[in-house]
Amino acid sequence: MRMQGKSVIVTGGASGIGLASVERCLEEGASAVIADLEGSEGASRAAELNGKHAGTCLFKACDVTDTAQVDRLFADTVDELGGVDAVFNNAGIGGIAPSDEVSDEEFLRIIDINLSGVFRVARAALRVMYRQGSGSIVNCASILGVFGQSQTAAYTAAKGGVVNMTRSLAIEAAPQGVRVNAIGPGYIDTPLLEALDDDMLQGLINLHPLGRLGRSEEVANAFLFLASDEASFITGTTLMVDGGFTAGKS
Repeated sequence: MRMQGKSVIVTGGASGIGLASVERCLEEGASAVIADLEGSEGASRAAELNGKHAGTCLFKACDVTDTAQVDRLFADTVDELGGVDAVFNNAGIGGIAPSDEVSDEEFLRIIDINLSGVFRVARAALRVMYRQGSGSIVNCASILGVFGQSQTAAYTAAKGGVVNMTRSLAIEAAPQGVRVNAIGPGYIDTPLLEALDDDMLQGLINLHPLGRLGRSEEVANAFLFLASDEASFITGTTLMVDGGFTAGKS
């Protein structure tokens, strides 16, 4: 039970990678908060999971673009669970469009959720973890945080920012006993890919030397490792969970 007695917050926790991460933490003895938008499936997911494991599972509505909501998420979690030992900063959106067609509003929306939102959550986490003298923050970056791709200027800018912000936060937080890392998923088999036709899906598969898409639970396992004491000497790194995508081309 690698997370026995620990309290974890997962943003974007109502589905996909986030939900898989919540479930893995509960299986390993933690109590977990599903943080997601009001109107998401977070409340029903928390109700399903609560009681299945030793730890508590809660839902907290939170929009990471709203500082007041983020700060309230952490205050409520401390009140109800006694602290915050680990955070998976996972909330995000995609965005594909030719750069000459992207409006200011859409560019800034992607940056606000995928980069500024990650900072808001990390800042709130640091305030709690500094008081505790311990904690682990894991930010969700992407293969596109270290690789470029056409028609994803805002997304790659945001995820690249997450990678380097993670390094800076790690250096700053280390003297306070807090570790900060990131995960860089490749293309993961989630409902977001269901709209792709067979040729497009196979094209994505072919980008990964292991010859398949990733699974949500494989990213969740990486989060669990980085959040746990097994990674106690790891900070400031981005762990790629990408089936060899970033290793290069054959």
